[in-house]
Amino acid sequence: MPSSDETFHPDLVQAARRCPPMVVRRWSVPVLNLLGSLVCRFSSAGDPVDLGDVSVFMHWPVQPRETPGPAILWLHGGGLLVGDARQDASLIRRFVDELGVPVCSVQYRLAGAHPFPAPLDDCRSALDWLAARPDVDPSMIAVLGISAGGGLAAGLAQLCRGSGGVEPCLQVLVYPMLDDRSSDAPHPDEASYRLWDRRSNRLGWGQYLRGHDQSAPPPCAVPSRMASLEGLPPAWIGVGTCDLFHDEDLAYARRLEASGVPTELVVVEGGFHAFDTVDPEADVSRAFFRSQVGAIRSRFLALGWTG
Repeated sequence: MPSSDETFHPDLVQAARRCPPMVVRRWSVPVLNLLGSLVCRFSSAGDPVDLGDVSVFMHWPVQPRETPGPAILWLHGGGLLVGDARQDASLIRRFVDELGVPVCSVQYRLAGAHPFPAPLDDCRSALDWLAARPDVDPSMIAVLGISAGGGLAAGLAQLCRGSGGVEPCLQVLVYPMLDDRSSDAPHPDEASYRLWDRRSNRLGWGQYLRGHDQSAPPPCAVPSRMASLEGLPPAWIGVGTCDLFHDEDLAYARRLEASGVPTELVVVEGGFHAFDTVDPEADVSRAFFRSQVGAIRSRFLALGWTG
């Protein structure tokens, strides 16, 4: 049964009407990646840096700094199958301008050709590279991930925990993709989903976990399956009620809180997947953005940043 307009946040009704219930299927993945690459090739998307297996794009504040300070590691979305580090350039610019800190967007390898652990290893390599820069304080790196990137951000925080190396000081998880089991059973609200559905989710996780026992994935591969969440960095988690990831995100937030991890949870009533990128000028999208900026700024200030 089609969803009614009343299902969505009043600010998002028109955007929801424009969005398909899904865009990712096995046949569409190469098409989406080709189109995305062509679009990104002609966009202004930061300074590229080749790190070997992984490349990054650096976005700099207008005002350069002379002493080490905070930075953000940015992990794009795309269901682990599509997407590009350059696709969020305009949104990244807003974070750079609001906070005055550099943002490093990671071109991690995609799961279609490179299953776990390759994408997560790329994120770890980019984090280590960013932390080693002379203008970055390694104790003040927030990792921000969107959708699949949010799942990678959560996995990265788990991977780095207690490793003796660099650990993110904050994990900002924007409607993160955290649990492969969300594909297993029908959802009562499926008619309200946009851009990402259970079939897309099954495809993304299936490719990411290819070659592994999917009934018992390796540690850090599926963040929600991690037995213990103690000792992870503080978290900001945001998701809409019309999102396949809603339940798993709330469950993860509750587990973090129960484990003693300071966690801010923002639930957008009537928000569909990626609503803030589909309609960034909507009041609800602006508030969603401000909440993320506020969480990052507060964390940096708490660690001694003077702004």
